[in-house]
Amino acid sequence: MRPRSVQGSIAVIGAGVAGCACAAQLRRQGFSGPISLWEVGRGPGGRASTRRSRADEELAIDHGAPLLNITADPAPALLEPLLAGGWIAPWSGLMALLEGESKLHIGRPDMLGQGDLYVGVGGMDGLCRGLLDLAAQGEGSAISPHYRTLIRSLDVSDTGTWRLWDGTGGLLGQADWLVLSSTLLAHPRSCLLFDWPAVPMAEAAAKLADLQLDHALTTIAGIRAEARSNLLLIVPEDDALLWRALPFTLVNFDAAAQQCWGLRRISIQPLADGRCAVVAHSSDAFAADHLDVYGSRSAVARLLALPPDSGREEEVIEALSQAVLQCLAPWIDAASLERASPQLMRWGAAFPVAPGLPQALMLCPRSRVGFCGDYLAGQGFGRIEGALRSAEHLAGALLQAGLDSRT
Repeated sequence: MRPRSVQGSIAVIGAGVAGCACAAQLRRQGFSGPISLWEVGRGPGGRASTRRSRADEELAIDHGAPLLNITADPAPALLEPLLAGGWIAPWSGLMALLEGESKLHIGRPDMLGQGDLYVGVGGMDGLCRGLLDLAAQGEGSAISPHYRTLIRSLDVSDTGTWRLWDGTGGLLGQADWLVLSSTLLAHPRSCLLFDWPAVPMAEAAAKLADLQLDHALTTIAGIRAEARSNLLLIVPEDDALLWRALPFTLVNFDAAAQQCWGLRRISIQPLADGRCAVVAHSSDAFAADHLDVYGSRSAVARLLALPPDSGREEEVIEALSQAVLQCLAPWIDAASLERASPQLMRWGAAFPVAPGLPQALMLCPRSRVGFCGDYLAGQGFGRIEGALRSAEHLAGALLQAGLDSRT
């Protein structure tokens, strides 16, 4: 059903699953106005992205979400076109669950293994690439993406248009409506991360006198998110045979095991050229103890022009490597890890902690601001499913509002 009145332009902040899904669903439901997509990272994907290298064409590491699971009916509306387009496929790996110090249960999933399981084709970034492809097939102009772009501040012009500014005071773009698919610009952690004097969205909202937006931002400011320190290992072909022969491709850790080993998940990812990528996500507690170690190749280190801290980085890499080795000691020897090429990256806010932002605060029509992402309360909270569902819900609410409210 086409909306009765669809006007205006939209700036979507964040090109993770929620931001890309919102753009796709808006186009699929008939919105033809301009949509700009703003992302601080190198490309779309967010926590469902894939690390690649121009110098190593066979390298593809899913350093974030290893898969997506759908736990409730009906499935998100975007799932079927993603499957039909070949962007995602059913996941066929085998899980294991580590309990306490050493009880490994092969075939037993945790919450991530419940429901219907899917993986991005060619990498988890296939999910967001597919969503943007669906957006391009819809009515209207192409989505205008802006990657490697950090928005420093926002405000509303005298004519009621949202304006996006960079750190030098330069105008990046403007739009009638603003969609925040991540909490970075609305959460106090932005001040800690970037040494900003105030939260950008809070500054903008102070001049709008919108009680609903104020309530939403106060709620977002209270959402706690777990951090992760992620170890990425590239195992050479000769050693990869051991990893490829493991009777599982994904190991999850229960609460006791996380406390013991400082790990939350290990993902084994065979590469097309015979090598193997291994991704180990730390526990929240481990990451909280090492929040100042970003990883020299991380987007945050680049944005903040942080000086290399190889000593601390090497300590974290060594600690996580030893934890992986000890957990998988019956199958993996120390030599295979010693010959692997390690990288480190850190997420300061990887997983939101419930209850999240109520759906009643998802759309603030007076200020023309919408929120979507896995931080929205509801089915799939904290997972890709929640990001998809909230994005579809917000797209429908925006179209129902007509995208033309200026009151």
